[in-house]
Amino acid sequence: MDRHGCRTDMRVAAIDIGTNTILLLIAEIQAGGITTILHDEQVIARLGKGVDADRVINHETFQRVESFLLQYKTTCDGFNVDRICAVGTSAVRDAMNRNDFIAFIKEKTGIEIEILSGDDEAQWTYRGGISEFTGKGERFSVIDIGGGSTEIILGDSTNIHTKVSVDLGSVRITERILKSSPPEIEALITAHDFITSHIPKEQVVDIPETFAIGVAGTLTTLAAMHQQLPEYLPGKVSGYVLTAADVGSIFGLLKDKSPSQIALFPQISAGRADILLAGIMILMGYMEISGLQQITVSDRGLRFGIIYREIENQFNRTPV
Repeated sequence: MDRHGCRTDMRVAAIDIGTNTILLLIAEIQAGGITTILHDEQVIARLGKGVDADRVINHETFQRVESFLLQYKTTCDGFNVDRICAVGTSAVRDAMNRNDFIAFIKEKTGIEIEILSGDDEAQWTYRGGISEFTGKGERFSVIDIGGGSTEIILGDSTNIHTKVSVDLGSVRITERILKSSPPEIEALITAHDFITSHIPKEQVVDIPETFAIGVAGTLTTLAAMHQQLPEYLPGKVSGYVLTAADVGSIFGLLKDKSPSQIALFPQISAGRADILLAGIMILMGYMEISGLQQITVSDRGLRFGIIYREIENQFNRTPV
């Protein structure tokens, strides 16, 4: 408490309900920023399965997400969380029955889901992504390759200059184009052309002049694989630099393998094997169109950005 009897810290949980994963971050916060990370985990929920084609979240997915969120609610209760901030991204945005889904989750779990616009998702992903690198450069770029969309954001340590959300995602590309496994060469060519044609060149031309950061599962998995880590180790993943040649080498290693063969790599989390190739192709297309030769991996992203947004809301100031 401060001298006026007002609380000076609180515990907040951010739940990022993505197309492929659901992530939970619990942090203790003060007006100056995050003081302690209490808990950080993710599950592969595949909420966006079939949404690209049907624009509907099926009832089985309703129940699967309910189960995961109830587990997260129990975890939050165990940490005495003061506030849960749950946000839905691309798959929830795209689903025609999103209101039914949100109402179902609210009724079953008590968790209220906020649907983020593409612009808001980009903004808070950027804030989370740069948060551990603010002293490393004057200009930054962040790419977040999700299951349903990809966010590309440029800015400095305090302001965003440009942001775009593109309907390119690892689940979306897999379901739409890379349907066989391993994919046929024609499908790889089609995917490459589709990806590069959808990345707005005018939005990425300045990327090589920035401190380039990549967040989310595709990037963190690549960093773990390139180091041949025995398991996923966040401390060795965040800050790791991947070159375009590194990314191309791992693509060459995986493109002729089935999901069951890809899943044998210890760095690849369960549920990611069948969509990883599509995520790598999106990253390759981004680096090709922008001319980017290397990218720094961050283990942070939207969930951290939502925590920073909550700091601003609760304490009426921008955290450092």
